[in-house]
Amino acid sequence: MTKLNTIIDFIEYYSHKYGDHPYIREKVDGQWKEITQEQTREEAYRIGAGLMALGLKKGDKIALLSESRAMWVLSEMGALYAGATDVPLSVNLGEGQDLVFRINHSESKWIMVSGNHLPKIRAILPGCPNVEKIIVYDDTAFDYESLQEKEMRMSEVQKMGDKFLKEHKDEFVERYSSIGPNDYANISYTSGTTADPKGILLTHRNYTANVEQGRSVISIQEYGVLLIILPLDHCFAHVAGMYTLMSYGGSIAFVPIGKNALATLRNVPVAISEVRPHAMLSVPALARNFKKNIEGAIKKKGGFTEKLFYLALDNAIKYNKEYYNRGSGGNFWRKPLVDLFDAIVFKKVRESFGGRMQFFVGGGALLDIELQRFFCAIGIPMFQGYGLTEATPIISANSMGHARFGSSGRLVKPMDIVIKDSEGNILPNGEKGEMVIRGENVMAGYWKNPKATAETIIDGWLYTGDMGYICPEDPEYLYVVGRFKSLLISSDGEKYSPEGFEDNITETSKWVNACVLHNNQNPYCVALMVPDKTALKEAAEHKGLDPKSEQGKKFMLDLIQADVDSYKKGGSREGVFPERWLPTAIGICDEEFTIANKMMNSTMKIVRGKVEEHYASLLEYLYTPDGKEIHNTRNLAALD
Repeated sequence: MTKLNTIIDFIEYYSHKYGDHPYIREKVDGQWKEITQEQTREEAYRIGAGLMALGLKKGDKIALLSESRAMWVLSEMGALYAGATDVPLSVNLGEGQDLVFRINHSESKWIMVSGNHLPKIRAILPGCPNVEKIIVYDDTAFDYESLQEKEMRMSEVQKMGDKFLKEHKDEFVERYSSIGPNDYANISYTSGTTADPKGILLTHRNYTANVEQGRSVISIQEYGVLLIILPLDHCFAHVAGMYTLMSYGGSIAFVPIGKNALATLRNVPVAISEVRPHAMLSVPALARNFKKNIEGAIKKKGGFTEKLFYLALDNAIKYNKEYYNRGSGGNFWRKPLVDLFDAIVFKKVRESFGGRMQFFVGGGALLDIELQRFFCAIGIPMFQGYGLTEATPIISANSMGHARFGSSGRLVKPMDIVIKDSEGNILPNGEKGEMVIRGENVMAGYWKNPKATAETIIDGWLYTGDMGYICPEDPEYLYVVGRFKSLLISSDGEKYSPEGFEDNITETSKWVNACVLHNNQNPYCVALMVPDKTALKEAAEHKGLDPKSEQGKKFMLDLIQADVDSYKKGGSREGVFPERWLPTAIGICDEEFTIANKMMNSTMKIVRGKVEEHYASLLEYLYTPDGKEIHNTRNLAALD
């Protein structure tokens, strides 16, 4: 692959190589429209030149707030051609300090925004005195009729760009030609799972290097279609979506935008059936929803269909094992049954995903191995990867033909990695410690935060803060097991990463939607659990109990307790996790973990600190004699 030092180099190279290939697919006025790679480049020229005509200078910061859509891609590329540094903002940020902080801290003078989110910008604008111009994507928008001071439409910018290109094309070419590999492409703010957000400085070369690295472990066919559900403010969607698909001559498709996030989410099944993607970017929370929907549809059919489905599922899981060892251990005889069941059972399931889906790419959080086995069994493997924004972000990934379930996949090349203990000693393969990497994908640092930069990047090595180990049997593979710096600490000082149990109980239990394990130098662990109240009430009613009665609530709490006890001595899952780290007491949460209440971030990761802060009194109560009893008054009240 030709070394492309900047995103500009990248776009120029591939948009000429695959000029007539469809690149962006978007539903407009009820019809799917295609934009080719050549058209993408031309639109980026128009927008970039228009921004220059408005007075944008090289290095200016331009914030971007919008749903994932074609104009996001075109406007961001246009801003980069004009020499700007893009500041992508999460659509989940409300009209408050989180949004104000990012705009002011980044020193953004410009904002590009969709009509849906213009009201947010208007509401916080008095707190952002440095903003000079607001560019609105939509000519006809959802909740505004006329523009206000500082606002203009993107269509006007494009017209100004056309004029500028006719009269000053040389200036435009000179501007984008002056961009170097170490120039900042964007300031990407952390979602704040562990601390206040930091602005991660990612250079042009960070991005192009990570695409090159990603291609060493991920591939997709020419003309392949990738459906992007994840928000584009994350660099994962940039690298694994926008840029990787461009480099393979494939296309990206977006879910049609609704009037709010929930309405957009409802459009996902329609987008899947109409786009018929070959692959999809997802996160574990979405994958669990897909799984529940599949199982719910099978359950409705009941009888023979349900029995056949689970017989087929069991046979495929036993044959596939951990993917790399399919058919081993005397399971070769299952292959004819796998093929038969696939033809009569799973092919119909895959039709609900458009019929062409080859795999999911999972990121954002640890992916439960049972979830991987389920999707592999039905013929749409979900491949776990690992990365973080500070690494632009891909560090490792499983892929078609190269996967070990439970791992985070093969390490990208070229990149160096070592595993270190808390004293900074390098550990041998197989031993757990902090993952430390070095490569061209490592960020330039944190914007206006030299202290955090110095603590995170030492002699060119990025300390990820995550814990993992190199597979001793196959050193190409990385296993990520949780946070290195956010461990549970017992009263005797021993440390443990809680994510494994949290993900497993959420995946395997019918009654638990979310879990946070807690121990801060206490005698025992406790767990905060968000119950699936609908499933619990149905179970109580099936037993002939009133879910609102004390007897009914106790029955529901016993169901949750039984699933936790299954991990203990004598249980069906005995030995899966060390017993001393299993919860002795369970606290039932009366509120879901959501983005709105900040107990979940925009990648649908639980924000542990926020959960523990919100439920501080419940955690304290769980360490009392009354709290240790599952039928305690607070748990009963939480089921109302």
